[in-house]
Amino acid sequence: MTPIEPPSSPLDRIPPDILCAQDYEALAPRFIAPGAHAYIAGGSGDEATLRANLSAFASVRILPRLLRDVTAGHTRVELFGRSLRHPILLAPLAFQTLAHPHGELDTARAAQATDTCLVASTLSAFALEEIARHNRGENWFQLYFQPLRAATLDLVRRAEAAGYAALVVTLDAAVQSPSRRALRAGFRLPPDLAPANLRAHPRPGQVSLAPEQSRIFQGLMREAPTRADLDWLLAQTRLPVLVKGVLRADDAGALKARGVAGLIVSNHGGRGLDGVPASLAALPHIRGAVGADYPLLLDSGIRSGTDVFRALALGADAVLVGRLQAYALAVAGALGVAHMLKLLREELELCMALAGCATLADIDADAVAFPASLESPC
Repeated sequence: MTPIEPPSSPLDRIPPDILCAQDYEALAPRFIAPGAHAYIAGGSGDEATLRANLSAFASVRILPRLLRDVTAGHTRVELFGRSLRHPILLAPLAFQTLAHPHGELDTARAAQATDTCLVASTLSAFALEEIARHNRGENWFQLYFQPLRAATLDLVRRAEAAGYAALVVTLDAAVQSPSRRALRAGFRLPPDLAPANLRAHPRPGQVSLAPEQSRIFQGLMREAPTRADLDWLLAQTRLPVLVKGVLRADDAGALKARGVAGLIVSNHGGRGLDGVPASLAALPHIRGAVGADYPLLLDSGIRSGTDVFRALALGADAVLVGRLQAYALAVAGALGVAHMLKLLREELELCMALAGCATLADIDADAVAFPASLESPC
């Protein structure tokens, strides 16, 4: 049996063979332990949704407009009354020290250097306050509802006090579907790795189940958030509250009606329920349900600036990048993440220029052609 080579230490320079943002994905296995890489790269189940996310982007064709003056072009976008230099956000990723010893702190430094909005995870390896100190720009906080409302409210108040500008509530992962790829690789979270934000809030003990009760329905789903929990949260904060994990147009319309400030169309990067549609496939129908002026973001499957263009054309105001940030972080720390973001933005700008779109407002459904599978309702 061939021994597994230990991962290399992160570099203090950009590797010369990184020519595009996606190159970090190919290079990352040299810098991440095999089990951790399987956990980061893998999806749930048979990974059908993970594959669908990538193939959906690949199937969308761009239709360039000719003779357009783009010399005054830019990538600025306004969300919740705040101007961002570009529409590429760093998605919330748990336990980033699996990729790099400095984890979320280096990611925050990269966000600071590139004027990028960072969405910090509830399950980060460093406290939300420490992350915010390393990015004085735009930060949002991703919130998982906790078993006790007092713990949830404590996270909200801490995020408000630390200057986070929005809350992103993840609702599609009440039960974490296991990654078979990670299980086959023998991956287990290191025993000393725990969510820094939850140190003051240990989880309640397990509830005993009667023999006739289900480990899933009466066990794991006992703590799943409800409509009442969401309504309670909306009443607790003045920050914009976004919901992440939306794939259905009817859910989107109902969440907008409840007072949610914006939505993130997402299938958890293929790490939730396997077999759901690609996020990109759901996007146009959700845009139709919420109207033209409602904030709508997308994650799951972004690998290039051209993918960003495709998402914007099909209805997104901005996108979030997940795995690419972990790969770049593993290869070269803060420098790698900043470089990956620079590449994505330049790839987007190049695509916009050649497609005849000077601003994000010029990117619409007429700028792309997509197959019938993306036209059918979800």
